Amino acid sequence: MFNEGVTLNPPRDRALFAIILYTACRVNEAVTLRIRDVYDRKDSVRPIVLFSKGNTKGKLATQTIPVLEDLRKYLTDYHPPKWANYLFPGRHGKGDITSDATR
Repeated sequence: MFNEGVTLNPPRDRALFAIILYTACRVNEAVTLRIRDVYDRKDSVRPIVLFSKGNTKGKLATQTIPVLEDLRKYLTDYHPPKWANYLFPGRHGKGDITSDATR
């Protein structure tokens, strides 16, 4: 799906856009995910993606979205840096990438 028409930096960008597509989240919600929200301690993809209430629109409740097989494939192919806390770390490991970086 992500192989046609647009060149994405595999596998990070594919994982980012897959999360947005398959969970229907906003870009800002996707870039603020932490590794532990998607992967377990054994680096396996969790059965759900956990969106903390502080990062969701309205900041009202934590949301859990099931990981479909198509999404699992992209997340399995992506290996976030071991030193990072964020799933998509910013430059030099300082926080997450900004939503502006995805434009």
